[in-house]
Amino acid sequence: MELVLMICLMTAPGDCRDEHLTLSMEAMTPQQCMLGAQPAMAEWSAAHPKYSIVRWKCGQPRLEGTRI
Repeated sequence: MELVLMICLMTAPGDCRDEHLTLSMEAMTPQQCMLGAQPAMAEWSAAHPKYSIVRWKCGQPRLEGTRI
């Protein structure tokens, strides 16, 4: 299951992009993904202080061209 974050630069809120994080290579239910998302987002935010997460979702592994 994959966590898709829409992130924006704190200093330029219009400068946004999607960031794809793999939560697990094993099959997960959407509920399990939602529960695992909170700690993963907190860890990602701590490692990337110049960005803010403005939207997020759980989904299947990356499909090129897909945006949230």
